[in-house]
Amino acid sequence: MAIIKPFKAIRPSSDKVAHVASRSYEDYSNDELKAVLRYNPFSFLHIINPGFKFSKKVTGEERFKLVRNRYLEFLEEKVLIKDSEASFYLYQVNKNGFQCCGIFCATSVQDYRDNYIKKHENTIESRERLFAQYLQTVKFNAEPVLITYPDDPVISKIVQNIKERIPEYHFTTPNRSTHHLWKVSDKKIIEKLQEAFSRIKTLYIADGHHRSASSELLAKWQQERNPKHTGEEAYNHFMSYLIPESEIKIYEFNRMVKDLNGHSKESFLVKLDEFYRIKKLEHDLYKPTKKHHFSMYLDGEFYSLYLRKKGVTFTDPLSKLDTQILYKTILEPILGIKDLRNDKRIQYGYGKHNVLKMKNDIDKGLFAVGFNMLPITMEEIKAIADAQLVMPPKSTFIEPKLRSGLAIYEL
Repeated sequence: MAIIKPFKAIRPSSDKVAHVASRSYEDYSNDELKAVLRYNPFSFLHIINPGFKFSKKVTGEERFKLVRNRYLEFLEEKVLIKDSEASFYLYQVNKNGFQCCGIFCATSVQDYRDNYIKKHENTIESRERLFAQYLQTVKFNAEPVLITYPDDPVISKIVQNIKERIPEYHFTTPNRSTHHLWKVSDKKIIEKLQEAFSRIKTLYIADGHHRSASSELLAKWQQERNPKHTGEEAYNHFMSYLIPESEIKIYEFNRMVKDLNGHSKESFLVKLDEFYRIKKLEHDLYKPTKKHHFSMYLDGEFYSLYLRKKGVTFTDPLSKLDTQILYKTILEPILGIKDLRNDKRIQYGYGKHNVLKMKNDIDKGLFAVGFNMLPITMEEIKAIADAQLVMPPKSTFIEPKLRSGLAIYEL
């Protein structure tokens, strides 16, 4: 069963919310980041980039302490305000025809440990520890873990009823995204949502594997240091955004490799022939339309690669995954890419126009060859998680990408 709890969120004041909420820090170019910090004193970016105030780059524990200070300043100046009652927060975003609506809530670290909240990616221990140390110092979490649940008619009905009310927030950001947020503090509605989620056996992490792992590590540290530990402390939960599976948008990542690992074009194609039926498409921009079919761009020409029926033996959900098939048949044995996360010869691209960008980058000589495939499905993600397997790095790019500072969970 899935345990969800309401919490007293720290939120922007209604008149400043459009100025406070920010995209992910990594989503800004250097010039854009500097402009926001210079001209928007209310941006949440000032909290997570505290060195700007001193024209100094700060790192490590010094940065963590300054983040805490900036956060307290935003509270003192009432840019951020703490709610007086524990609530759920219904949040809807509309962006370029894509719409989703989910619930900000607190999810259980114990559910994560017991695999009621399932993952499909590996995490890096050093990053887990670093973020856990960050959380321990700043004492708040502003970036929820994105978690999916099976579409449920009872939850859907409750959500629709809530959306008929006037929202707490309604604002549009410069990228033309429209945002609505409803505060749900009515105890009867809270209980109905909790009861509905208690009937859901499994939740699946879509995005935020390091955030959830770090929260679990922080809970372990805090429990060891707290002789009066009860299990009800804030550190026993982490902030999540729960969204129905049907409202997740999954994009593929393409793969671009800088060289052919010593092969000529001709010998490379011969090697590919062992696993694939190859069709040259010349200059047509090509994207595959079926699973186990790949698009390849090489030396100014597109090729379709059709996996031979006897080319690969499927033994589990991971072996059926297109990103894994590409790795096991081409990237590792032919191109010599063993470490998909750290090998500097491979790079990844995503987005609506990523095939065209891949072509342009290869035409410029930045890469020798590129591959594109269909997006991974939610069903594949769940099958991987259920089998306690992990996907290759950069298998999915998932939307929504949530704004920082819209709802903050205090630890």
